[in-house]
Amino acid sequence: MSEYKSEFLRELSWRGFIKDTTHKAELDAYCATGTPVAYVGYDATADSLHVGHLMTIMMLRVFQRHGGKPIALMGGGTTKVGDPTDKEKSRPLLTDAQINANIAGIKTAFEPFIRFGIGPNDAIMVNNNDWLGELGYLEMLRAVGIYFTINTMVKQDTVRRRLEAEQPYTFLEFNYLLMQSYDFLELYRRHGCRMQLGGSDQWGNIVGGVDLVHKAEGGEAFGVTAHLVTTSSGVKMGKTVGGAVWLNADRKSPYEYWQFWRNTEDADVGKFLRLFTDLGREEIERLEALEGAGINDAKIALANAATTLLHGEAAAKEAEAAAKAAFTGQGSLDNLPTVELSDSAVDLAKGEFKRARSTVTLVTTAGLAKSNGEARKKIEEGAVYVNDEKITENRNHSFDDVLPEVGAFKVKLGKRIVLVRPVD
Repeated sequence: MSEYKSEFLRELSWRGFIKDTTHKAELDAYCATGTPVAYVGYDATADSLHVGHLMTIMMLRVFQRHGGKPIALMGGGTTKVGDPTDKEKSRPLLTDAQINANIAGIKTAFEPFIRFGIGPNDAIMVNNNDWLGELGYLEMLRAVGIYFTINTMVKQDTVRRRLEAEQPYTFLEFNYLLMQSYDFLELYRRHGCRMQLGGSDQWGNIVGGVDLVHKAEGGEAFGVTAHLVTTSSGVKMGKTVGGAVWLNADRKSPYEYWQFWRNTEDADVGKFLRLFTDLGREEIERLEALEGAGINDAKIALANAATTLLHGEAAAKEAEAAAKAAFTGQGSLDNLPTVELSDSAVDLAKGEFKRARSTVTLVTTAGLAKSNGEARKKIEEGAVYVNDEKITENRNHSFDDVLPEVGAFKVKLGKRIVLVRPVD
């Protein structure tokens, strides 16, 4: 039996989200009555969110499914400082124009997961620059600074690590805790928000906000953190050779997104089914029980369910069909990710390369290796295929090697396949 009475916390619990909560009994009671309001904050450090953010997005999705009202807080103000949490050095400062452009891109990442509107539990999106940008320095010190002690702030893990490593921790960054805590206070005042969700690395900031709401308003507020997700091999969630796995379709195609989930390590399939899909408990437990070759069926189910959430069912089916075509030779390759091999590499009119293109070049151009050295190593290990032919030593490829049906090289490393298309 679950330790929680509210359906929201019960589902978060069996899916494996919850790491820590504040005031557990009171939080449970709040989530079980009326229309609870919760928020997650996202700083605008890039023009898209990535899979690493998906944990908290899915928490908001579950929250809304059980009648809660989600708030997606854009950090237009806090991004000007930069969250120092778990960072060993200061973030580069962005201009207002960069921040606003990033926020515009980020907004589209939420729409497949959370319903926005004007209904009682429809989500809303707000920007903390609306209040932080208008708050004078002395006003900030008097309104917020009186509730925080240096004694407590220097005990935060981020501060302690920087000081122990003799790395600079700027006064600008030192204010981040106050700013994020003030966000919670403003959302409490403006929207009746009494709960913040976040990753476990945000625990100190969340507790700061909970305490500020209580001290400044005498209000009751709560925090819930989720485990930070790493793969069984210890890799941070969403980090790949090709870079971050972005949620915006213009940054990562449906096929690449599908393939990311299909390539999940065996030991992580059950965990990811619980965290990143809407599949029910009975179906997940059935898939978790599969062994041997059956694990591949669970991985395909994970890839289909996760891709359907972000890109829709049709795109998921197309991605699965493209993967089948790529690995079995049956069907169209048109939906595979494609990159261009340019820089006057080929004279299309003459049907020939202007200069030789090596296997190493194809692998690095495809984004399957970070460097020429890494590409050479993979080639020597026999892990690289060009047009389904295993390549065990670096060699030159001619224009005649291009697959006529797609006008590109089919480059494969492990379970990743990319078409490399010559252009003039």
